[in-house]
Amino acid sequence: MGEYMFFKNIHIKIKLITLLFFVLFLIITIRVFYIQVIKYDFLNKYASSLWSRNLPIEGNRGIIYDRNGVVLADNITTSSLVFIPNQIEDKEYAATKISEILGVSYEDMYEHITKATSMERVHPEGRRLSYEVADKIASLNIKGVYLVKESKRNYPFDTLLSHTLGFVGIDNQGLSGLELIYNKYLTGEYGAIKYYSDAKGNRLELTEEYVKPQDGVNITLTINYEIQEALERELDNAVLKYNPDQALGIAMNPKTGEILAIASRPTYSPSNYQDYTIEEINRNLPIWMTYEPGSTFKIITLSASLEEKIVDLYNDKYFDSGSVTVEGANLHCWKHGGHGEQTYLEVVENSCNPGFVNLGLKLGKEKLFSYIEKFGFGQKTGVDLNGEASGIMFDVDQIGDLELATTAFGQGVSVTPIQLSVL
Repeated sequence: MGEYMFFKNIHIKIKLITLLFFVLFLIITIRVFYIQVIKYDFLNKYASSLWSRNLPIEGNRGIIYDRNGVVLADNITTSSLVFIPNQIEDKEYAATKISEILGVSYEDMYEHITKATSMERVHPEGRRLSYEVADKIASLNIKGVYLVKESKRNYPFDTLLSHTLGFVGIDNQGLSGLELIYNKYLTGEYGAIKYYSDAKGNRLELTEEYVKPQDGVNITLTINYEIQEALERELDNAVLKYNPDQALGIAMNPKTGEILAIASRPTYSPSNYQDYTIEEINRNLPIWMTYEPGSTFKIITLSASLEEKIVDLYNDKYFDSGSVTVEGANLHCWKHGGHGEQTYLEVVENSCNPGFVNLGLKLGKEKLFSYIEKFGFGQKTGVDLNGEASGIMFDVDQIGDLELATTAFGQGVSVTPIQLSVL
């Protein structure tokens, strides 16, 4: 009986030990599966980050062309300074020489070189260096000091089309104009020179890999360079002759609405935007400025009157005495004494204010302002430029006969040049 209990206890112990080993094996298997499968990507990236290094190479920003292929914005290849601090043996010497070349303080450069990081981009003093400066740094032949390719935005015609093109910042990101609106398309993707280093940060031989950067998308505008150049030249002549506070111009294809040229004065140089005020940079007058359109607005009143069939241009007559009184206010014609009796076609030909007041009152505020809205006034045109204004219109509920009368010949309302151009 005692011998039986002895063997029975041994079997139980064996089973328990076997079960214990099985549980441990199962735990180890689950752990290995978790590490090798579930956490693989995270751990692999973490391990790689400890011994891999990437020297970034910037893709070129997309080129901007006019409608005929003339380059309006392109890129110049430059270099930027990058340190691998662990590879720089004589940090004092490197900081001294490079600070002298860049014209910055030794302390600032030494701080970059001694920073506890695997790679230090020298920003902003080491960004987009000229060929001459980059060549001086390269000639030092200091281990751990790298010059990587970067592109710098270039505007071949300087101030031409400046408010429309806009400009980019130190990191080649669009900050204004088309450069901002289409930034996600124009911006390229970084490539890199990849290599591996040991635990001390020393570069391992025969481990270099080149990943090609991707350039941004090129853009073609409706702008015609020759027309743009002519418009800008005439604006300069007007400023020189008349010395106005501001001037602007738009040239548009009337059949398609394509903008062929657009400019304003004062202007600025996108390559040197730091030298200008925010007001000078942002004042894209053709889309931003508002003004009373005057007689150019009469075409709206005329179109609405013809569409509503309230006037016969050839047979209906209007007598112009030189002024008309509306709610106690005298609204004058430009011609002293008026035009006398005339057909409504002659009212249009003579640009007679009282005649258009009469048409506006016949239309009524609801109809006239419904046509004004349909023609796009009081709202943005949607032109792909930032900073567009919507103009200023009367609130229909607050319009009396006097406001209706002045609106009929283009006073008391406010429009932008681009709104009137697309009319």
